[in-house]
Amino acid sequence: MFAKNVMNENTLAEIVIGIAIDVHRELGPGLLESVYKECLFMALSKKGLQVRKEVPVAVHYDGVKLPCGYRLDLLIEERLVVEIKSVDQLNEIHMAQVLTYLKLGDFRLGLLMNFNSLRLKHGCRRLINGQILEG
Repeated sequence: MFAKNVMNENTLAEIVIGIAIDVHRELGPGLLESVYKECLFMALSKKGLQVRKEVPVAVHYDGVKLPCGYRLDLLIEERLVVEIKSVDQLNEIHMAQVLTYLKLGDFRLGLLMNFNSLRLKHGCRRLINGQILEG
């Protein structure tokens, strides 16, 4: 499988994007987010990656940890956030959601993937340290 202990976030993201593209090729656009999440979870797990889904993210305010109901779609290798959408078009609120997860969870890199795109690579955004990168 993969030498996970030496893999940085960018390498991990490339692997995840490749696997997500395979899932998208098989299923195509137009399904519910939950379907893509389950299929991507299974495909990533089969490749030997550690994957958790629906990971709770707490908000810390005034020295208190508040369970506010935020949940990451997928957390890969405890360091890569993956948020899955199936919408007509990604917009700023979707990107803000991932940036918030990165901040709250103290993660460095996130992927926002819109599976309702004709080609997944056109519906994929990398978000890092408050920046949005294409592809």
